[in-house]
Amino acid sequence: MKKRFAIGFFGLMIGLLSGCATTPPRADIDRSVVAKGQEDRVQFIILHYTAIDQPTSLRVLSTQDVSAHYLVGNENPIKVWQLVDESRMAYHAGYSDWRDFSRLNASSIGIEIVNLGYKETPDGRVYFPFPQAQIDRVIALVKDIATRYHIRPQYILAHSDIAPQRKPDPGPLFPWKQLADAGLIYWPDASAVAELQPTYEQQLPDVKWFQQKLAKIGYKIPQLGVMDEPTKNVIAAFQMKYRPEKFDGVPDAQTAAMIDVLLSKMTP
Repeated sequence: MKKRFAIGFFGLMIGLLSGCATTPPRADIDRSVVAKGQEDRVQFIILHYTAIDQPTSLRVLSTQDVSAHYLVGNENPIKVWQLVDESRMAYHAGYSDWRDFSRLNASSIGIEIVNLGYKETPDGRVYFPFPQAQIDRVIALVKDIATRYHIRPQYILAHSDIAPQRKPDPGPLFPWKQLADAGLIYWPDASAVAELQPTYEQQLPDVKWFQQKLAKIGYKIPQLGVMDEPTKNVIAAFQMKYRPEKFDGVPDAQTAAMIDVLLSKMTP
């Protein structure tokens, strides 16, 4: 199986403990006063591809430790399964980080999308496309969840965003621009990027600049000022989402312009 699923030890322990029977609320507790300082458990939506076919995806996600709240199929008619109640934690994110959050299983809803991922060929890695009908169902599902939990655009993410050192999904053929057009995520405006790019072509920022800016977006990235492999992987993850035609991890002028334009749109 291509998919390399991972769950943390502590996540597993939480899952075991949560298996205890639920007891009814106590009648002798006063619930008339509600604290102002609270918010929904769900802060993130994380999108994945399964890297396996639909029957195998359904079997794996329902019978093994790895799981997701939703599975979006790819066989007509496109079907969506809810495998884990939204009030409960699913094991889909593994070791993960975004901004000040880590181990995002506890604060996210995971959506697995049936897609074979990629195959290795003599000419390199080839990714599989997503049917438009499947993408339409994904967008509708994400919009519903984001509306109900007031999830901000910068918190609707790829698995490759939150685990760039080990995960490529949902891959370069997932059409993030369609989610942007639906008002779900921020997108670096092409005209603004084209206007800014010549400035960075004259003087490309150093590696430290890329590290600091990408960390501000949310990526976990070294801050050592050197072009190491983890930094390259994060740059490639950013490019794969916003410039899928070329995601080589090389810090270039267009990538710098896209980072700046995207940051200008983001709320703190």
